[in-house]
Amino acid sequence: MRNVDAAGLGIGDDYPPRIMGVLNVSKESPYEPSVFDDAGEAAEYVDRELIDEGADIVDVGLESANKRFEVLSAEEELDRLETAVETVESVSGDAVFSIETRYHEVAEAALDANFDMVNDICGFADPEMPEVCEARDAAVAKMASPPDLERPGAVEEVDDIYEALTQNGLTDKTIVDPAFGGWSEAKTLDHDRETFHRLREFRGFGQPVLVSINRKNFLREIAGRSTEEALPVSLAATSMAVERGAHVVRTHDVGQTRDAALVGKEFARRRLRKAGDVGVEELDVTTVREARRHVARVRGDDGTAADADASGGSTGSTAPDASDVPAPDAARHAVTRVFELTGLDAESKGALRAAAAETALVLVEGRDGTSLLAVGTPVAFENTATEAGGVSSALDAALERIADEAR
Repeated sequence: MRNVDAAGLGIGDDYPPRIMGVLNVSKESPYEPSVFDDAGEAAEYVDRELIDEGADIVDVGLESANKRFEVLSAEEELDRLETAVETVESVSGDAVFSIETRYHEVAEAALDANFDMVNDICGFADPEMPEVCEARDAAVAKMASPPDLERPGAVEEVDDIYEALTQNGLTDKTIVDPAFGGWSEAKTLDHDRETFHRLREFRGFGQPVLVSINRKNFLREIAGRSTEEALPVSLAATSMAVERGAHVVRTHDVGQTRDAALVGKEFARRRLRKAGDVGVEELDVTTVREARRHVARVRGDDGTAADADASGGSTGSTAPDASDVPAPDAARHAVTRVFELTGLDAESKGALRAAAAETALVLVEGRDGTSLLAVGTPVAFENTATEAGGVSSALDAALERIADEAR
């Protein structure tokens, strides 16, 4: 996992979770406490409510990205930039300042006027955006979006979100954002929840991950809360997001979110990460889909090959030698699952023992003879289902369910 230096602020696995507070100089923005048109008042808010509460980054928006409003042109955003620049110059506290925009012209002007990084809400739909950021050695948050400057975040399915983040490539200092929220009419709360379930997959880019989940509808609905009542669900999700590998959390509730993020970091899985002549990094992989993202990254392909037919290359009955496993199939050897089976008769147990000897499945039998643990990769479970098939319909059904789940 690459660490990113954002004007001296380290972002990545080697650093604490970073909190991105929000300031808007756009009268359209719906969250009124963060909206200002006076630079002095805005700077006071930034110092008191954001930096003093623990914000590492202050994200300044020039217009509301809400799909209900007309999109401002680059020229109109530039007209508002002066207030944002005056605010940055008036702040007394220490933070990294990010400009939220979709236009390379605005990013360029902001970076040349004391801003430190860019939050591109259209995910490089402007193809000159990565060039501007690279030329100024600036970090850039890239939100998943279609190639359309008027439709930020308008991507629904998780696989499409992942693909959208490849648009016009990544800079060395890109932070990926999977675009939580109702950015399009077609996007549902279930889409957001599925994206959150699969958040670890976005680590497959090898870049830091940003999440913007503060009081979002997909969380509020779970508990039946209004926006005003939704802070607790936001904080719960923040801890979970950081535990699943997020590095930056964008929020209006800075102090509370900081605390929740630190809890998530404390209880995140400990993984080996060691530099040296030969660097070693244990990847945060819990599912085959997550492993496929890393396989695709290492291979330098688009992930299609990593989704090759599950039958390819390693469905023989014996455990494969590492050199026999094709790279696209490696993901199915990357995750170990454990299932407990109960109610097996003696014949079924015998069939499982015989199959396990051929498939590298590990069996642990209970002392009382009523339960059995089966430990193995998706490939081992699939091969076991084939090897042990036909002994009993109950065993066949159980092994098929396991094989399907393990995939």
